[in-house]
Amino acid sequence: MAEETQTKHAEEVVAAAPTLEKTNEPEPAQKEEKKEESTGETAPAVIGQSVSFKEESNIVADLEDPEKKALDELKQLIHAALAANEFVPPPPAAPAKPDGEPPKEEEAKPEESAVAVPAEEPAPSAPVAEEKTVEAIEETVVPVSASSVVDSAPPTAEVAKVPAPLVEEKTVEAIEESIVPAAAPPSVPDPAEEAPAPVATETSPEEVFIWGVPLLGDEKSDTVLLKFLRARDFKAKDALAMIKNAVIWRKTFEIEPLLDEDLGFPEMEKVVFMHGFDKEGHPVCYNVYGEFQDKDLYAKAFGDDEKRMKFLKWRIQFLEKGIRQQLDFSPGGVCTMVQVTDLKNSPGPGKRELRQATNQALALLQDNYPEFVAKQVFINVPWWYLAFNRMISPFLTQRTKSKFVFAGPSKSAETLFKYIAPEQVPVRYGGLNNENELDFTTADAVTEMTIKPSTKQTVEIPVTEACNLVWEFRVLGWDVTYVEEFIPSAQDSYTVIVQKARKLIATDEPVVKNTFKVGEPGKIVLSIDNTTSKKKKLIYRYKVKSSTKTI
Repeated sequence: MAEETQTKHAEEVVAAAPTLEKTNEPEPAQKEEKKEESTGETAPAVIGQSVSFKEESNIVADLEDPEKKALDELKQLIHAALAANEFVPPPPAAPAKPDGEPPKEEEAKPEESAVAVPAEEPAPSAPVAEEKTVEAIEETVVPVSASSVVDSAPPTAEVAKVPAPLVEEKTVEAIEESIVPAAAPPSVPDPAEEAPAPVATETSPEEVFIWGVPLLGDEKSDTVLLKFLRARDFKAKDALAMIKNAVIWRKTFEIEPLLDEDLGFPEMEKVVFMHGFDKEGHPVCYNVYGEFQDKDLYAKAFGDDEKRMKFLKWRIQFLEKGIRQQLDFSPGGVCTMVQVTDLKNSPGPGKRELRQATNQALALLQDNYPEFVAKQVFINVPWWYLAFNRMISPFLTQRTKSKFVFAGPSKSAETLFKYIAPEQVPVRYGGLNNENELDFTTADAVTEMTIKPSTKQTVEIPVTEACNLVWEFRVLGWDVTYVEEFIPSAQDSYTVIVQKARKLIATDEPVVKNTFKVGEPGKIVLSIDNTTSKKKKLIYRYKVKSSTKTI
C-alpha cells in the first residue's frame, strides 16, 4: 500500500508541473505576435502617416455592430474569468528537488517491514496453540488499516506471551473480545470525512479595478474595456488576455501602494510635468529629456539597475496620478492625453542606460496602458533621432505610431499650435502661458497671425472709453523691428508714441508686454516690420481694464 500511495503521489507531482507551464505560455506567445505585427512596418512610412489619426468615440451607441458584439463578448469572458478567480498572480514556482523523492521511497520500505514483522512474529511464538487461536488472531489483525497498525501492535505482543500448552476456548473468546474492541477505534476516517466540509465554502468573485474603475458594473467600465479592445483590434479573447496580464502586472508591481509612496525624486518634476490642455480638452504632459544633460541628475536616474527601477517606478507613479486626477472615463469624457517630448539637448542614443530605461518603459506602457495617448508630439527633433526612432519602431504597434508627430527646432512652436492653443503652451515652447503672469490667464484667448517676408504687419486694438489697457505679444524667432503708438479718434488730438522703434533678435526676451492709460477713445497700433526673407508667426492678446484700477 505504501508503494502504491507513494507512486500515485509521484504521478500527481509530475502531472501538476505541465499546468504551471501552460499558465505562463500565453504571455510570450502574445509578445511574439505583437512583435511580428510591429516588425512588418518601416519607420519612414510611419512619419508620413502620423497626422491622420482620429480619436474614436467611447459611447457605446456610436460603435459599429461588430464592435458592440466584441464588447459584449469581452464582458462575458471577464465575468467567467472573475468567477474562476483568474485575475491573480500565479503562485511562485516550487523549487525543484530531484534528490528529495528517492529518500521518501526508501523511508516507505522500512515502514512496510516494520508493519509486516509484528504480524508474522506471533504465530511462531505459539507452537502448540490451537488453530482457533491462530485464526482468531489473524482475523483481528487483517482488517486493521495501515494508519492504525501502530496502535494495534502492543496487544498483539501481549497475545504472544500467553502460554500456548493449555489454552481453553474461553481464553480464545476472551482474546477475541479484547482484540476486537481494539480494532473498533479506527474511527479515524470520520475526521477525514468532515474535513472537506470547510473546503466547500463558496467565496464571492474578486472585484477587480483598473485606474479606480471596476472592470464590470460601472458606467465607466465600457471606456476601460474599449481601450483594451482597440489595442487588440476588437478581438475579445486577445483583449481579455491583455487585461489579465495588466491586472496581474499591477498587483505584482504594487500600483496601489505606489500611489502613496514618497520616492524622493523632486528633481524629476522638471523632467516630466503636466501643463495645460490641447484644443480638444486633453491634458498635456511634457517630457524634457534635455534635463539629463545634468550629470548628477543622469547618474541619480540611471546610475545602476536599482536607480533605473526607481526612475521607472517614479514615472509609472506620475502617470497613474495623472490618469486619476486629469482623465474622465465617463461616456463622452476625455480619457486620453497629449504627450509632448522635447528632444532639445537630449542625450543621444549612445547613452546605454537611457536607452535601456526607455525601452523598458515603452514595453510597460504599451502592454499595460493602452490607448492613453491622443497625440505624441516630438519637438526639437535632432538629426540623429530618425535613426533612433527606426531602432525603437519594432517595439510599437502601427496604431501607436500613427499618433506620432515630429518637428524640428524651427517648426516646433507652430507644430504645437496645431494641437494646443498658444495661451496653453508654456513660454519656453513658443506660447504665452506663464505661471507667474498676473494679468493674463489661459481664459484670455490669443490671436495668431503670419507676417510675410519683407512686409510690415499692423495690429490695431480699439479703445472706446477711458481705461487701462495691457497687451503682450511675441514673434517666433524675432529678428523684427516693432513700434507701439496710440492714435486718438479725434482729429484734433495727437498721436502718442508708446514704444519707439526697437529691434528684437532671437536672444531677446521671448515676450513683450506693455500697458497704456487711455484718456480718450482711439486705438493702440502695433507695427511689426519683418525685413527677413522668411515668414514669421505673430501671437498676441490684450485686456481692457477699468480706469479705476492701476497697472
